Amino acid sequence: MTALLILAGAMVGAPVRFLVDRAVQNQHGSVFPWGTWAVNVGGSFLLGLVVAAALPPAVAAGLGTGFCSALTTYSTFGYETVRLAERGCWFHAAGNVVAGLGAGLGSAVTGAMVGLAVWG
Repeated sequence: MTALLILAGAMVGAPVRFLVDRAVQNQHGSVFPWGTWAVNVGGSFLLGLVVAAALPPAVAAGLGTGFCSALTTYSTFGYETVRLAERGCWFHAAGNVVAGLGAGLGSAVTGAMVGLAVWG
């Protein structure tokens, strides 16, 4: 059952990532990868909520491992950072690393704190 919930979560998370990424990126005329940044920060917040919620283990795996893992895309984050550096956009590349990791970690902690306040 757990494997099916993980699969179902991933089947929803991946297309949501694509749609959110494209929608956000299309709103900005910048070389900075705002779409990837948005899905990573939002997914990190959701993962923090899932970790703090008193969910059955199979449901937590489906949401955390399935949905949140498919929603977030730190491999694309790394790829886009290298591409920015290759194009000479050093400020944007460094900003992507600092803002992406800082906001991701901060939003995960915030999500966990919100979850603990609600369900704790």
